Amino acid sequence: MTLPPVYLHALGMVNALGGDVASIVPALGAAHSPGMGLMHTGIGDAYVGRVATPLDIAPPAALKRFDCRNNRMLLAALEQIRPELEAARERYGSHRIGIVLGTSTSGIDAAEVAFVHQAQAGQLPEDFNYRQMEIGTAAPFAAAALNVQGPAFTVSTACTSSAKAFVSARRLLQLGLCDAMVVGGVDTLCELTVQGFASLESTSVTRTNPMSRNRNGINVGEGAAVFLMTREEGAVRLAGAGESSDAHHVSAPDPQGVGGELALREALRDAGVEPPAIAYVNLHATATRKNDDMEAHLMSRVFADGVPVSGTKPLTGHQLGAAGATELGFAWLTLARDDVPMPRHQWDGEADPALPMLDLVQNERRIPRGGTQYVMSNSFAFGGSNVSLILAR
Repeated sequence: MTLPPVYLHALGMVNALGGDVASIVPALGAAHSPGMGLMHTGIGDAYVGRVATPLDIAPPAALKRFDCRNNRMLLAALEQIRPELEAARERYGSHRIGIVLGTSTSGIDAAEVAFVHQAQAGQLPEDFNYRQMEIGTAAPFAAAALNVQGPAFTVSTACTSSAKAFVSARRLLQLGLCDAMVVGGVDTLCELTVQGFASLESTSVTRTNPMSRNRNGINVGEGAAVFLMTREEGAVRLAGAGESSDAHHVSAPDPQGVGGELALREALRDAGVEPPAIAYVNLHATATRKNDDMEAHLMSRVFADGVPVSGTKPLTGHQLGAAGATELGFAWLTLARDDVPMPRHQWDGEADPALPMLDLVQNERRIPRGGTQYVMSNSFAFGGSNVSLILAR
C-alpha cells in the first residue's frame, strides 16, 4: 500500500528569539535572543529561554477558564497560520481538520501561582481552573478556540512530544481520517521543570554550550510552534519519520545511542534516501555531558562522510515538549525561504576531544538550490524516546 505524501504549508512560532516568524528569522540569523537570561527560582538561579514579547491574545470568552500563559503562547503561534487555516476550513470543512500537539507542562505555571496564593490566603484564586494544568488540555483547547471538529489529542513524551506529534498527524492524513492538521507543540517555563532539571544537576547558570568540552547543562526554555499540514502539494514535504524506544534509563540516554541510531536510520529508510542526501541536520544538542556524547557518536556512525549540523537550544532554551516542533520549524525555514541560512552552532568553539568531530555550522551556509533537498531534525527524550524527522523540498 502506497501512502500519500503530506506537506507542511505554514509555520507559526513564538520563543525566546521573538514573538513571530517575521522577528525570529533575523534574530536567528544574528544569533540575538532577547529572551535568554537568568531566572530566580526557589533553589537558586538558572539560565533560561523566556518568551519576552507580550502575549496579548486571550482565549474566547467561552474558554476563559483556560486562560493561562501556555495557552496564550499557543494562541500567539496559531494566529500566525490563521489565513492558511481559514482557507483549509473553507476547502475541507471544520469536521475534517484535526489537531495534534505536544507538551510537557501545559498550564502548570498557573497552578504554581495558584498554590502559592492558597498557601498565603487559605484558598485557591477564584479564577483558577484545575484543568489548565492537565497535560491533555492543549489540543482540545486549540480545537475549541479554532472551532474545528476533527480528532484532537495531545502527545506528552517529554522532549520528543512535539516531534512525535508530526508522526501522528501524518498518519491521520495518510489514512484519510482528516484532510488538514494543525500540528506542533507548546511548553511554558515553570518552577517544576526548572527545579526538576536542577535536581538532576542538568541545568546551567550560563548560556548552554553544546558539543563543547566545557558544556555543563541545559537552559530550560518555553515557546510554541505550529504548522498546517495537508496532503495538498506544497513546497516542503514531510518525507521521512523514524521512532524508537530504547528504555535504557528513566532520564539518562543509552551511552551507545543504539535507539537513537535506529530512529535516524528508519527516517532515512522512510524517506527513501541515503545519508549523503541530507544537506543539514538540526541536532538535539542539549549540552549535557551524556546527551552530547551519545548524539555525537551516533551522528558519526550514521553520517560517516559528514553532514552540516547545528544545535539551536542556546538561542531558545530547551523547550522540552515544544522543542521538536520549534527545531523542525528552523529546518523548514532553511528549505521554504531563500533568505534563511542554516542556523549557526552557538558554542565557545572548544571542541571536546572525547567526541567525534562533527561539521558544525559556524559561518553562513545555505541549502543548495536545484533538485530535491533534504534536511533532518532529531529529538531524544527521557525514557529512551527517540524521533528523527526528514523534510524535503
